[in-house]
Amino acid sequence: MNTAQPARPATVPATPVRASALAAWQLVEDARNRPERRPRNDRSRVLAQRAVADRRAERERRAS
Repeated sequence: MNTAQPARPATVPATPVRASALAAWQLVEDARNRPERRPRNDRSRVLAQRAVADRRAERERRAS
């Protein structure tokens, strides 16, 4: 290249960030809308019931 030729403009290479961000967003939305997904309070209730049942079984086992 000599001085008579214009310099090529600097260009930023296009990155697939938007596509991967959109894909990630869609995965999150799909996970939220799954029919088998339980609400957070239902999950907490089930875990609490399980803990109570475990404690009761442990008490009964110690009493025997």
